[in-house]
Amino acid sequence: MSIPTTPRSAGPLAGTVVVDLSRALAGPHAGQMLGDQGARVIKVETPGTGDDSRGWGPPFAGPEDDPQSTYYLSTNRNKESIALDLKSEDGVATLTAMLKRADVLIENFRAGVLDRLGFSTTALAELNPRLIVLSITGFGHDGPEAARAGYDQIAQGEGGLMSITGSGPDDFQRVGVPIADLLAGIHGAYGVLAALLERERTGRGKVVRTSLIAGMVGIHAFQGTRATIGGMTPEPGGNHHATLAPYGLFTCRDGAVQISVGNEKMWQRFCEAFDLDTADPRFATNGERFAHREELIAVIEERFGRFDSAPLLEKLSEAGIPAGVVRTLPEVYEWEQALSQGLKITAAHPTIGDIDLPGPPLRFFDADAAGETETTVTEHLAPPRLSEHDREIRSWLED
Repeated sequence: MSIPTTPRSAGPLAGTVVVDLSRALAGPHAGQMLGDQGARVIKVETPGTGDDSRGWGPPFAGPEDDPQSTYYLSTNRNKESIALDLKSEDGVATLTAMLKRADVLIENFRAGVLDRLGFSTTALAELNPRLIVLSITGFGHDGPEAARAGYDQIAQGEGGLMSITGSGPDDFQRVGVPIADLLAGIHGAYGVLAALLERERTGRGKVVRTSLIAGMVGIHAFQGTRATIGGMTPEPGGNHHATLAPYGLFTCRDGAVQISVGNEKMWQRFCEAFDLDTADPRFATNGERFAHREELIAVIEERFGRFDSAPLLEKLSEAGIPAGVVRTLPEVYEWEQALSQGLKITAAHPTIGDIDLPGPPLRFFDADAAGETETTVTEHLAPPRLSEHDREIRSWLED
């Protein structure tokens, strides 16, 4: 695979310039999302060491004298890299020149750090009135705990997510990916897009702020209203739904399957398919089924224990019951359906060679009377080596 040239010229954000001062995960994930859609994302890194996540491993890939962290590779595709010492005259001058041309700045410094570097929000507005600034912190830029450092697992706990995740009330668990960081990045990218749209009307930029804690509270969903309206304190429910039954993971003869019985019609079909008594008062309504959930699980697993997973899934499908298995990550990246959705991509890295990466979650289409034509960006830049694009970026600034 050939290495695409920069800047990129395709995608709904083509022509948008993003300067990414962030490191680790939340900010870089936001930058990657914008880069996936065609923005030119310039990653500004610390000379010599670069982004913190470049050292987060194992595993690493590539030659022993230039190892690339797979953690770093997961969140920095479709970017260019330049190394700048922001305490030096050259670093400040180069960053200033970039910001004059930029549409978006992403930063996740602790509150006050950017001000001390000479790039307060007021200074940035004077430098470039159209600039959109995305600022991601751990606990918010103001309030009594604004100065706290933000790390994912701390945020998962402080933001309540761990209190509803796990096998039971004595088994709090973190989510298996840094979900607080990722959601802060997703919300940040969403905020940037809203600000870009507003700029079309006003001609002026905007400061967009979010945090790891905001991302956690932002996904409480029905668990949040169980607390705020219902007066409950939700607890971990393991692999079964907090309000619906049967809905969760059930063992069968050779493993386990997941089912989602979401309404009474499905329940009737499920009973017919597996010879359950529809008149059993313990299971007459969802409320009764939930109240007797342990008994219901035992009854279902007795029926499922007669089947291996493959024929069981086929039987569930015939009955119109949503069902599935739990795939490992290697299985996901070889799954034909995931591949059909572009959820694995290949990019050419200068030292590793072709690498497979998780693909962007969005697809785009043009539609008219003749039908749909897909316009999704399919040519992607591999995550850059430290300062890989220094020369190209400086040349661009001199134009």
